[in-house]
Amino acid sequence: MPKNVVGTDLEMCCNNPMTGFYRDGFCRTGQSDYGVHIVCAEMTAEFLEFSKKAGNDLSTPVPEYQFPGLVPGDRWCLCVSRWKEALEAGVAPKVHLEATHLSSIEFVSLEDLKKHSVED
Repeated sequence: MPKNVVGTDLEMCCNNPMTGFYRDGFCRTGQSDYGVHIVCAEMTAEFLEFSKKAGNDLSTPVPEYQFPGLVPGDRWCLCVSRWKEALEAGVAPKVHLEATHLSSIEFVSLEDLKKHSVED
């Protein structure tokens, strides 16, 4: 099992809706995951609107891909670059540290992740 940003085994982010690049509930990544979906975030209305305006509509259902559309409160494995953009725009959603992949700290600081932790 991969590690999370706090150094323990990566925990499941969410299975309802099913998230993760591999749609197994975990924010794991691999060579074919060009978006690097490794930050387990709790959706907010502000973030969903930000993401939609940035070209990634996460709130509209896409039945042909079994995607129900996200609502505030849902957990989702975000692309680390999108989370960083949201951070810089002041709308970063809260993060579940135990379900956020260790490699996230290659892109954003652990301090920023901790500041946005749901645990705080």
